[in-house]
Amino acid sequence: MTRIPRSATTDLIVLAVLSVLAIAGYETSFGDLDFLLAAAAGLVIGTLAAVVGTLLRLGVLTTVLLGLAAYFVLGTPFTMPDSALFLVLPSLTSLAGLALGAVYGWADILTIGTPVEAPYYIAVVPYFAAWAVSLVGSMLVLRWLPRRRTVLRSAVILVGPLLLFISGILLGTDEAFFAGVRGVAFAVIALVWLAWRRGADVETDEAGAKKLRAQKLRGSAVVVVGGVANGALAGLAVAPVAPDRFVLRDEIVPPFDPLEFSSPLAGFRNYTKDLAEEPLFTVTGLEPGDTIRLASMNSYTGRLWNVAGPGDADADGGYAITGPTLPQPSLATLGRTRSVEIDVSGYDDVWLPTVGYGSQLELEDDETAARTGDLRYNAAAGTAVLTSGLGEGARYRLDAALQTEPSDDALADVPVATVELPAVENVPDVVAAKGEEYAGEATTPIEQLRNIERGLKTNGFLSHGLASDSVASRAGHGADRLIELFTRTSMVGDEEQYAAAMALMARQLGYPARVVMGFAPEIGEDDATVEVLGEDVTAWVEVPFEGVGWVSFHPTPEEIDAPQEQTPKPKSEPQPQVRQPPRAEAVEDDLLSTVEIDDTDDEDKDREFRIPGWVWVATASIAIPLAIVFLPMLVVALVKARRRRRRRAEANEVAAAAAWDELIDRYAELGFEPPQRSSRLQTAYALERQAADQGVAPDGDSGALALTALAASVDRDVFDGEQVASETVVTRWNEADAAAAAVSAAVGRTRRFVARYRIRRRR
Repeated sequence: MTRIPRSATTDLIVLAVLSVLAIAGYETSFGDLDFLLAAAAGLVIGTLAAVVGTLLRLGVLTTVLLGLAAYFVLGTPFTMPDSALFLVLPSLTSLAGLALGAVYGWADILTIGTPVEAPYYIAVVPYFAAWAVSLVGSMLVLRWLPRRRTVLRSAVILVGPLLLFISGILLGTDEAFFAGVRGVAFAVIALVWLAWRRGADVETDEAGAKKLRAQKLRGSAVVVVGGVANGALAGLAVAPVAPDRFVLRDEIVPPFDPLEFSSPLAGFRNYTKDLAEEPLFTVTGLEPGDTIRLASMNSYTGRLWNVAGPGDADADGGYAITGPTLPQPSLATLGRTRSVEIDVSGYDDVWLPTVGYGSQLELEDDETAARTGDLRYNAAAGTAVLTSGLGEGARYRLDAALQTEPSDDALADVPVATVELPAVENVPDVVAAKGEEYAGEATTPIEQLRNIERGLKTNGFLSHGLASDSVASRAGHGADRLIELFTRTSMVGDEEQYAAAMALMARQLGYPARVVMGFAPEIGEDDATVEVLGEDVTAWVEVPFEGVGWVSFHPTPEEIDAPQEQTPKPKSEPQPQVRQPPRAEAVEDDLLSTVEIDDTDDEDKDREFRIPGWVWVATASIAIPLAIVFLPMLVVALVKARRRRRRRAEANEVAAAAAWDELIDRYAELGFEPPQRSSRLQTAYALERQAADQGVAPDGDSGALALTALAASVDRDVFDGEQVASETVVTRWNEADAAAAAVSAAVGRTRRFVARYRIRRRR
């Protein structure tokens, strides 16, 4: 057994200390020092594997394999204790996490909102980094450095800790964790160690050894003083301020793209009309006056208000993967706290109903908790997304704090905050003109915004376009609908139109504004649990004030009795009466025809015709099986044809969406499983994955559109607020038929035959 020299032990200690200083830079990503337990475990395991391999005189490859075994066997309690068996033993889940974290954790940590707490294997990143550096560095110290101890070889040992130090910077945030202290300490320890190791193998007498030690002590003191002085001066002179620090997370766009989903505001009337009395979810923990946030929209194209995409330079559109602990907003004054629990019943969308700005979010039901990796959160907007969608039975708990709403007097001298939002496009001139008219002679931002809010509330009328409303109100908030809002005799609309209009007015005045959609249920003093219905949907406007946060404005009027436009009815002109001719009771003789009766006697005429028995047998043996096979097929075909005709006969807006319903029914009849209560894009993604998994994906040369492309086209037709042309309906049906034919050809004859007996009506 090989003996470890004392100098090598010192080298291993120095290597470990430098690695700890380097990896401490991960604190800005994880939010605290809990990750150091995993990092320390990685250092110890990697070092022990190298030491044991050296003591047992194992080869390099064998020592590496020993280190890998120790990595997987011993890493679970330090990185994923919740997945351990009997607290210490690895499970299949933890073993998979140790592998996934080493490969994908580096990418995940850059798209996770700080503090990093998800995915479950994220602590593997510091564990693996420390393990790899310690294993390789310790093997070099024990096997390679003793052969020829030079400054260059000793410097090579520092490469691992130096890479750890750099990774802590690149994977961190704008705020450094004691960068100057760690940097100076790292440099001093490294330089002193190099100085002491220089000439350590030179043989001298006792006097020479004392002289050499004295020189090293003096040199070490000079290095320490110089390092501290230079580090302090350089830190003050050239250290970048927080916004100028280069970190990778600022260069990488989070993978979630809100534009993949329909604008939440485009479906506003779906809640007020189709889901008005439908229980969507129940909330426990609300207080009177609380509102529920659903989505925050800050981009306008002339057709829709929507959530800004990840490519926009936007301080309010970044959704990042997050764990139970949610990042805090950079611009907010938080006051009262809430701890609410939400149980989903009839709600079906990707946007999570939230309250205020969250601090903790726990997915509690098993089905939703299994999809924690799909959770995204926008700290600036206070809104969350579950990309795979919420469904019936979902349950989650949210701890949050509410934005403090100062009085108008307190905001009188407060300027609007500078927040970079995407530019609004195609704003109607009448909206800008009305905004300036309502703002009037006010000089402060809060006065101008309150004047606009007051002008819309007092001059407008509320109507959701229901049959019970006194005046009709068209859905949508595109440019044409907003022009109609201000050019009709009476200004009539609901929260969708008024919030959209006020946000555009504020933006035209130079103030950053966003439209927030959510729910405002009636909450009593004694209501522990509130049932939220579709009719509780609402929308409002928020504008940020410097040092305060986003202040809300509610421009929707409460008056519903709008004056009706009187249209005079045309006077009817009496027509002269005309005497009708008498009714003919007799039948004209010439309308009758004679019948000639043949009275000739013929024996063959009285003979009964009989079909031979063999014909009956042959016919029955063929017809009965054919009837069993084809009669149900015929009935199903007739029902499908009737279903198709009824869908095609609907209004253009409905018929365009019905083309998608027909296509999904065709997929289901071919044996695919469309997800229930999902958006069109979610359904398209699911069906394309199923087709790929089954090896029956349609050939790209078939000329058929991909399901995702067709779903996006139908969403645009339905939600853009414009009239759908008949040519568009024909195009959508042709595209749907082509897509159905392509997948039908790909699945094979057997599944096509079975599909003829299936019928599914999409709900």
